[in-house]
Amino acid sequence: MSSVREQVLRRKPVEPTPDEAHGGLKRTIGLIPLSAIGIGGTIGTGIFFILTQAVPIAGPAVIGSFLIAGVVAGLTAVCYAELASAVPVAGSSYSYAYATLGELTALGVGACLLLEWGVAGAAVAVGWSEYVNQLLGNLFGFTLPAALSNAPEQGGIFNLPAVILIVSCAILLIRGTSESTKINAIMVAIKIAVLVMFIVIGVQGWDSDNLRDFAPSGFAGVTSAAGIIFFSYIGLDGVATAGEEAKNPKRNMPLAILIALVVVTTLYVLVSVVAVAAQPIEGFTDQKAGLSAILQEVTGSTWPGTVIAAGAIISIFSVTLISLYGQTRILFAMSRDGMVSPIFAKVHPRTLTPVHNTVIVAIAVSLLAGLIPIDFLAEMTSIGTLAAFITVSAGVMILRHRSPDLPRGFRVPFYPVTPILSIAGSLWIISSLRVVTLYVFVVWMAAAVAWYFVYARDHSTLGRMGPGQIKQGPLV
Repeated sequence: MSSVREQVLRRKPVEPTPDEAHGGLKRTIGLIPLSAIGIGGTIGTGIFFILTQAVPIAGPAVIGSFLIAGVVAGLTAVCYAELASAVPVAGSSYSYAYATLGELTALGVGACLLLEWGVAGAAVAVGWSEYVNQLLGNLFGFTLPAALSNAPEQGGIFNLPAVILIVSCAILLIRGTSESTKINAIMVAIKIAVLVMFIVIGVQGWDSDNLRDFAPSGFAGVTSAAGIIFFSYIGLDGVATAGEEAKNPKRNMPLAILIALVVVTTLYVLVSVVAVAAQPIEGFTDQKAGLSAILQEVTGSTWPGTVIAAGAIISIFSVTLISLYGQTRILFAMSRDGMVSPIFAKVHPRTLTPVHNTVIVAIAVSLLAGLIPIDFLAEMTSIGTLAAFITVSAGVMILRHRSPDLPRGFRVPFYPVTPILSIAGSLWIISSLRVVTLYVFVVWMAAAVAWYFVYARDHSTLGRMGPGQIKQGPLV
């Protein structure tokens, strides 16, 4: 009988197990669609909607908030790139933690990822419903009633468009990963084109007076805004969740992560600069659909705003799709390891997708999107993402120490400074989040620990294997 200490610290081998090598998921995703997963899962509500939440906090210095979030995400992205090239399996930072930090820590990271992806899917769906109303108002002169397009706390009953979006994405994922990634790549091209259009037209409304009171709340406001918008970098983690479905993962996964990081950060900074220069800070406090409303004011016409609203609808559909994809793949990996119910690892024989898993996730995320407002959802996503980022950065250092000769398709530059700065930056942003967010996160983590001792410890696949069956290799 193994001791509790041995149980919580047991680690999976770095090499894929037979189930992971032949687990039913097909390697159908090449470099371009893999990069599109990162871009598609990142560019969305963070720039199309959360900008209007962050500017009142930071003022025009929200540009700095995007830069801070981008630097921290960039430091972590290169850590992801190394681990993704060394441990190319489904599960992202959950799988990395299982290979480096042990079973209990892996479950905690898995809980962070479930919080990250599930709440992110709900948050972006809530933002999507507001752009739907913007588009309907411009094209047809009417909007959906507030009772059916807002959460109860915002004066509504249920956010129906958000739920429709989530169900649509779930149906697409059930049809197959290859089809989903192709559609996502098309939507990514559209959203990039729309943001470039915003930059080109929006810069014509440049007014330097709008930048005068650059940081009305000081540096504290800049970091607080960075904490809110940080959830918009979640898509970088989405690439890592595709480890088991990527072609040539040791090469393509690090490349896709870095491509997504460069594209996303460049667009975020350019759009935020143009937006705050074209719109006084007061205009952000009462806007319902940020970028669309800015262009309508700059041009005096509704057509640019209509195009932006349509682009946002497509863009946020893409983010929701990747959020649900990430959530289902994390649950798939955890289920196969015995951390959660086996139902999440069942794969349909024809589509080779986890159908039951996808349906359950869609129901849970729909309830969140229908009933909870976006600002709280955004912060909860941020803290889950940051906790996962810390684990990945720590995992790089641990794996370098324990398995220095493990083949890696990419190595973190300026090691160990980069992962240390990544951890420090993530902790810094966490410290700026609201106290209620931290309390909810602590409760969530306590529930994860309780789940481990009540269910996961006894159902763990590693726990059911005999000592001679676990090939830990260089990690032991």
